[in-house]
Amino acid sequence: MDSRFRGNDGPKEINYLREGGRARSAFWQIIAVMLVYVCLVACAQNSDPRTLTFWTIGREGEAITQLLPEFERENPDIHVSLQQLPLSAAHQKLLTAFAGDSTPDMTQLGNTWLPELVALGALEPLQTRVANSKTIHPDDYFPSIWSTNVYDGALYGIPWYVDTRLLFYRSDLLKAAGFNAPPRDWNDWRRMLAALSHPERGQYGILLPTNEYEQLMSLALQQPDPLLRDGGRYGNFESAGFKRALMFYVDTFRLHQAPPITNVEAGNPWVEFGRGVYSFYFSGPWNIGEFRKRLPSSAESTWNTALLPGSDGPGAAVAGGSSLVIFRKAKNKDAAWKLIEYLSRPEVQSRFYDLLGDMPPRRSSWNEGSLRSDIKAQAFREQLEHVKPTPPVPEWEQIANEMQLVAAQAVAGDLSIDQAAAEIDRRADRILEKRRWMLDRAQHTSSAPP
Repeated sequence: MDSRFRGNDGPKEINYLREGGRARSAFWQIIAVMLVYVCLVACAQNSDPRTLTFWTIGREGEAITQLLPEFERENPDIHVSLQQLPLSAAHQKLLTAFAGDSTPDMTQLGNTWLPELVALGALEPLQTRVANSKTIHPDDYFPSIWSTNVYDGALYGIPWYVDTRLLFYRSDLLKAAGFNAPPRDWNDWRRMLAALSHPERGQYGILLPTNEYEQLMSLALQQPDPLLRDGGRYGNFESAGFKRALMFYVDTFRLHQAPPITNVEAGNPWVEFGRGVYSFYFSGPWNIGEFRKRLPSSAESTWNTALLPGSDGPGAAVAGGSSLVIFRKAKNKDAAWKLIEYLSRPEVQSRFYDLLGDMPPRRSSWNEGSLRSDIKAQAFREQLEHVKPTPPVPEWEQIANEMQLVAAQAVAGDLSIDQAAAEIDRRADRILEKRRWMLDRAQHTSSAPP
């Protein structure tokens, strides 16, 4: 044997083999430890909650943080990552996220914004999930609110909370003027406004800020004529119905029953309402809490809420509010649907109202908690049975803003009713030009021979 492998304590060849065996054994021990470590890490990762990304808009994001812990306890495999978007930036943020392919799993979405995202193909249809749900029952929702989430027969959102406008009124001032009940139609309302308006003393029947379109839009929705015609291709503001609504609106200023000021000039409307500067205030459900907070408790019996009067009886109001939607490219659609179902439970919606004053879209939710006994909230419950959606076109908010700008010119006496209606139609038609082109092109394509 070669002398290179011979040593003092035996042949070096034997020692070499022994050392090699120990090295190989140690190597495999290290591999085994690493495999165990990898398995433990993998198992730990698999047991970590899935992250569900949820965008909210405005103050709802603050309130929902108090509802999420219970959801995560019920669903320990889901962690909700909440991002609150300011209302002023939310619309652009959503469009930017869609364009950049970086949308969240789900978001809160105003129902006037839904048509735009549906047109972009950004949202997941939800009809199949609703059909299989034991929590969400369409018949329990106010019909007009539910319909704001349906486009071309497909459902894209679940109503989360509702928003409509009606009358807050000073019941004590009405009674002092000889009226024992709020107005039921425009004739009643006009008589009350006349009796309660004393502009020489700085008192007016109602506050109608000239830079807010919700009031005129509500009056217009009460009419039988649609605000847009031909499938949303053109404005319909020269219709007899809209002119009737615009005339009532403009006459309220012309008769000095409302001051021709913006909401910035109006100052603090709650204090002015409490002082009797305005007997009627046109607003939404959040102001129940605001009036209670800003007026002394002794004034609770001096004010109330009432359905919006219509031209021939109780009138319709705007079917507003916010819905919950899932994005088409969401990574966690099943988890998002679980959260939507949780937030749609009547008892959870009741808690949400207590936290924020946002009213629930389900009739059964009104039988829960403080809503059931709040007299001032019950007018909203009744009004929600008489609401109408705005035209389901992405351009509607832009059209409504132009409508109000022109209406303000009519209030100032710069335009007649006929001139204002024609000008609103002209501006609406210009805004809808691209929509007409797209619809006509799609129709031409579908009718072309194969």
